[in-house]
Amino acid sequence: MDAQLKSIRFTLNGAPASATVATHHTVVEMLQEQFGLFGARESCAQGLCGCCTVQVDGTAMTGCLTLAALLDGADVVTIEGLDADGTLDPVQEAFIETGAFQCGFCTSGMILMIRQLLDADPDPDDGAIRDYLSGNLCRCAAYPEILKAVKLAAKKRAAA
Repeated sequence: MDAQLKSIRFTLNGAPASATVATHHTVVEMLQEQFGLFGARESCAQGLCGCCTVQVDGTAMTGCLTLAALLDGADVVTIEGLDADGTLDPVQEAFIETGAFQCGFCTSGMILMIRQLLDADPDPDDGAIRDYLSGNLCRCAAYPEILKAVKLAAKKRAAA
């Protein structure tokens, strides 16, 4: 095998996966090119906007800066994996019910970050939500609706 390529094995959205990646390829590049998953998108390419967010071993990561080769043995969740059983995640439901998106470009990253926030703090206040989502930018400025979605998702999780 070429020294510039690496074979990796990992779990992707609950299923075993493998890929051969160039040592310089990012997670976003691998997800799009080898798995046809486009939920994590590269926008700023600097880790500043959150559009490329994926969860790796339960932690949100910037997919535009994380090298795909580092995923060997990891558990990776993308937005596409949240409704794998045909049921939307409570955060996805809350986004729909509150209209917390306009163009949808940032939505995948927002939802993954909010899931992580609610795992850590099941009932966050506005300040905690704003602080936690400070690395996720919405160019359509749907922030009031996003705050409502977080609170609704927290209620939905508590009721489940």
